[in-house]
Amino acid sequence: MELRSGAPFWPIADGLIAAYPPLERDETCDVAILGAGITGALVAARLASDACDVVLVDRLDVGMGSTAASTGLLQYETDTSLVELAADLGIERAVRSWRAGMRAIDELEALCAGGCGFSRRPSLYLASTPNDVPALRAEYELRAAHGFAVDWLDRAELDRTFGFINEGAIRSSGDAEVDTYALTHFAISCAIDRGARAYDRTEVTDIRRDDHRLTLTTNRGGIISAQRLVVAAGYEIAKYLDRSYASLHSTWALVSEPMPDLSWWPDRSLIWETARPYLYLRTTNDGRVAIGGADEPWASSHEDPALMRTKTAHLLGRCARLFPEVTIEPAFSWAGVVATTPDGLPYIGSLPADSRTCFALGYGGNGITFSMVAADVIREWWAGRAHPDAGTFAFER
Repeated sequence: MELRSGAPFWPIADGLIAAYPPLERDETCDVAILGAGITGALVAARLASDACDVVLVDRLDVGMGSTAASTGLLQYETDTSLVELAADLGIERAVRSWRAGMRAIDELEALCAGGCGFSRRPSLYLASTPNDVPALRAEYELRAAHGFAVDWLDRAELDRTFGFINEGAIRSSGDAEVDTYALTHFAISCAIDRGARAYDRTEVTDIRRDDHRLTLTTNRGGIISAQRLVVAAGYEIAKYLDRSYASLHSTWALVSEPMPDLSWWPDRSLIWETARPYLYLRTTNDGRVAIGGADEPWASSHEDPALMRTKTAHLLGRCARLFPEVTIEPAFSWAGVVATTPDGLPYIGSLPADSRTCFALGYGGNGITFSMVAADVIREWWAGRAHPDAGTFAFER
């Protein structure tokens, strides 16, 4: 399965950050990580910082799968509203999952240390239609009751501040944006500085387990012998699980030419909406506008060039309805695969049959935030401790 198509912006803008060799010799390590996208990179950096001996391997070039297609929004709010999540998991676990996302964004900020295009941004969650206002208002009240930093904006305030004609919105703080591709390479460099080894263009073709170790055979001839395995293979996970845990969709995105003036975009907020599939927007650190959404329920739809043109025009049209006085000139457009889970949360943890393998599946619109959460959970798993939020993200939840 192809994970993306078109011309994602960040790998082109960043250029060749680093090169990694294929695995053509045998390796022995504490933990092997299968997948060198953003999830595998953050897990590697976390484990290596605790003196864990790590080998990272990917069948593609580092960061060139779904990571390259990410638009880099960092939000603690999940695609599933807090109201819906509380009904599914209970309010305590729902709130804990959101607070775990907030901590993850703080940790990403510390890791980036002013680089990787990281910037704090407020979030604006718009009611797409007047009929959406009551549910959005209930969502606001639940968030506020549990201590999240949110404000309710009515139509008058939205018009005054943004020029929007929507009937209501939640404005929240605590979110951010990042260059996911740059962050992936930076996290791997941090891991390598602490002794990790990273290999790409190397496919693991077989995994065998005995009483003491796991043996990973690759198509390059090298063999990895590890005490434990982390599977961070993203949307290519099906061959490692006995059933599907997520639905795959296609999604589209574009980035504009640089805009000389973004003063018409208050606070350069992250913007998204209640409609499903939703539209979302952000700015970039070099003054461009990124627009994404228009999901379709088929994982292969993104490969259709005609649909790429149609979806690009659709995204531009939806943006024009928000900002009718602004002309957005697209420079890059692309599409890719995205996965959604029934409750909007990731799957992080082991299956009962194999406690030595841990999965890190940061599915949904908060994939990067979930990847940082996974890094924290897996660090505790390696140390033989139970992370306090592990049950919230476990397969058996």
